[in-house]
Amino acid sequence: MIIRENILKAEGKGIISNKLIPLDIANEEFKMLMSLYNKAELKLLETLNFLKEYLREIYDYDVINNIVSRIKTPASIINKMKKKGYEITYENLINNINDIAGIRIICTFKNDISKIRDIILNMPNVRILKEKDYLTKSKRSGYTGYHIILETDVEYEGEKYPMKVEIQLRSMAMDFWSTLEHKIKYKSKHKLSNKDSKKLQVYAKVINLIEDRMIKIYQKQL
Repeated sequence: MIIRENILKAEGKGIISNKLIPLDIANEEFKMLMSLYNKAELKLLETLNFLKEYLREIYDYDVINNIVSRIKTPASIINKMKKKGYEITYENLINNINDIAGIRIICTFKNDISKIRDIILNMPNVRILKEKDYLTKSKRSGYTGYHIILETDVEYEGEKYPMKVEIQLRSMAMDFWSTLEHKIKYKSKHKLSNKDSKKLQVYAKVINLIEDRMIKIYQKQL
């Protein structure tokens, strides 16, 4: 099975075949692979939605304001692989594209992000592969957030498959800026000018400052 061979390669559990098999998004193998990513995402969503309700009971407010998820479309996967210069093969997809299954956790305040991060890092039945901290040092664009690439096992026909999921942690303020910036920058028909890119960076800092001041007001009420 193509999927089994390439996932084993990615896991370093032994190479069944050295052949790099071209990716075919119309193939049943590709559809099955996407279904495995979907299973992994649903498995984590169930845990995270339970956590959302549990934390509301503990803290008496929505520590997690919202959870959204998505599976990358075939076109988006191919475009990303081309952009990064990867040969379009199953092995490269599994090894190098970590955000096919994505979950975004939107916290009420930035202070809540560390709470959720610590819980995720200690969740059973997951393996943490990579962390990216854009809170202490934001991206050049102005983006802030915390990303975790993890792996969880899903079962299919008696076999266990380790599947990657990217989890992004943001506050509501961070998500507001990031969502609009993405639409402006990547969904526009025209390339963003350097002048407007710098404006977006400034707006990110302004929104961050506003959030800090609103947190102080909230804390006064406790």
